[in-house]
Amino acid sequence: MADFRVDQAAGLRRLLGGSQLQVVTFVAGCEGVGRSVAVANLGVALARLGKEVLIIDENASRDDIAASFGQVVKNDLLNVVQREIPLSQALIQPMSGLRLLSAARAVKKLGRLSLAQQQTLLDAMSSLERPFDVILVDASITHPQGFSPFGLASQEAVVVLSGSSASITEAYSLIKKVSHAFARKHFRILVNKVRSIPDARSIYENIAQVTAQRGIAQLDYAGAIPLDESLRQSTQLCRSVLVQAPDSPAANAFRDIAADLLYWQRGESESGGVEHFLQQLLHLSQRITPNVLRA
Repeated sequence: MADFRVDQAAGLRRLLGGSQLQVVTFVAGCEGVGRSVAVANLGVALARLGKEVLIIDENASRDDIAASFGQVVKNDLLNVVQREIPLSQALIQPMSGLRLLSAARAVKKLGRLSLAQQQTLLDAMSSLERPFDVILVDASITHPQGFSPFGLASQEAVVVLSGSSASITEAYSLIKKVSHAFARKHFRILVNKVRSIPDARSIYENIAQVTAQRGIAQLDYAGAIPLDESLRQSTQLCRSVLVQAPDSPAANAFRDIAADLLYWQRGESESGGVEHFLQQLLHLSQRITPNVLRA
């Protein structure tokens, strides 16, 4: 197993062009907070900053990231793992610098992949010509194992919530469960669909204060996306708001968050670089069980 991990780490170094990769997973405690739309637009904003971005999408077809760009998923990561197609046929490129990879089926089996399948996946990823600078993971809230292993292995886990009381309650519950089950003690909060920046700050400060007082986790502020009709319209048109309405408040917010994201201080995974991320992903995908977050 040790030799296999070394081989995997070497492959990911080739894939990611060194140890400068940022992996950010976006999670939510409930549906309806605009997580996928936020991830799609942040991907566009990062690509426009000259970064090579991969969005790994854990969501089923009708709710997937590809649909946000008017694209249809024909192949996915599971097809690659099963050696049915090369990775290039599973990637969708809606614009320069941005690629999408559907992983809804594969993520359900991540913890049960054979060594040969894991090696197939790594070989496929390491064969890409251009390395990625940033990987954004749009994590499904209905993950069959309770919580996405990407969210645990990522350098950053961003909890997306809106101003509704249900959204805030569910976000707090998710943070508490993941903190207790896996000792993850740091999250970022992205407040979406908010009427004002002061409102967003107030929501963040309230939940951050509670989690800190109870010793659950440290929360940092990732930013806020305003309630903006331009964003709603662009989403309906399957276009990024940065393209459809580049001067809108939402577009400006996505640009600001993307620029800040590149300078987020990396956590414990920084010292281990790609090797640490790989080992964590493989290890945690096997550890997570359907009941682990129900306590």
